[in-house]
Amino acid sequence: MAAAEREDIRGRAAGQAPVPLSVLDLVTVGSGGSAAASLRTSVALARLAESRGYHRHWVAEHHSMPGVASSSPAVILAHLAAHTDRIRLGSGGVMLPNHAPLAIAEQFGTLEALAPGRIDLGLGRAPGTDGGTAAALRGAARPDRGGDDFPRQLAELTRFLDDDFPDGHPYARVHAVPGPVQGATGRPPLWLLGSSGFSARLAGELGLPFAFAHHFSAANTLPALDLYRDSFRPSEVLDAPYALIGVSALAADDEREARRQAMTGALSMLRLRTGRPGLIPTPQEAAAYAYSEGEREFVEGWLRNVVYGTAEQVRKGLDALVARTGADELMLTSNAHGGDARLRSYELVADAYGLPHGAV
Repeated sequence: MAAAEREDIRGRAAGQAPVPLSVLDLVTVGSGGSAAASLRTSVALARLAESRGYHRHWVAEHHSMPGVASSSPAVILAHLAAHTDRIRLGSGGVMLPNHAPLAIAEQFGTLEALAPGRIDLGLGRAPGTDGGTAAALRGAARPDRGGDDFPRQLAELTRFLDDDFPDGHPYARVHAVPGPVQGATGRPPLWLLGSSGFSARLAGELGLPFAFAHHFSAANTLPALDLYRDSFRPSEVLDAPYALIGVSALAADDEREARRQAMTGALSMLRLRTGRPGLIPTPQEAAAYAYSEGEREFVEGWLRNVVYGTAEQVRKGLDALVARTGADELMLTSNAHGGDARLRSYELVADAYGLPHGAV
């Protein structure tokens, strides 16, 4: 891998941020809103992130969730690429078991051709949905073989991206296009994503960058990062571990408003975890909801892992998280009902860290 590509993986700290800051976009759909409006917000967010010096903007694959419109990351990323010029764009992630490796290689080869040097391919091994939806996605011809099949799928995808199946392999004459067979000289860097130890160990053994879902698996963050670093073997991609963590963070102009907005995401997660997924509730809905004692306990526990408050409070919380985890990059997801609140949050965080306007 070229030095420039390694630099893009490692990121570039800007302003006063201790590590590069990036964006995780779930393309959330709020009550009274629509997928079309949420996708317009994603374009506005990508433009804001680019102009304020955020390093990358990733989109996460989810299915059959009314409050999320990011079921097709490759399609969304192509749209975002057409509306931005510099920021890195990628999947956080594509759920590999849901797709044939050749299909992913061709989708991301196309993205790389559209936005050369700006595409990341982050891969997860979870379905990004419930079991019934996963079965519908994969169909009878592609039964779920479980997480143990992930390394094989990953190796196959890598072969397609590099167009280097050995002679005699059944796929030796199958080419992912766009790709090397058409003269492509680069391909998207691979990242492994995870919320437990499986992908952490595999990323370390393969010498790949690793992204951990701290925003919904905070109890596993430190063990997974330790496992990744302990397992790491230098590769052509990286000579040392590089760990990114996803963080739920929400800044507002005052502490009360930040709490009001954060409660919408907390109630949405409560409903999801209790089998009642829906659109992201409004702040008024979240305030009026009659929480049981157990539900209140869940919500308060959830909020303990959300960094929210004024811009300065969020900055302090993020700095403490970097100090505690040793993360090399923070990827912020701001789960709130409305697009305006999300955009304002990223603007405030950029201001708190002195990220430049019109960043190059």
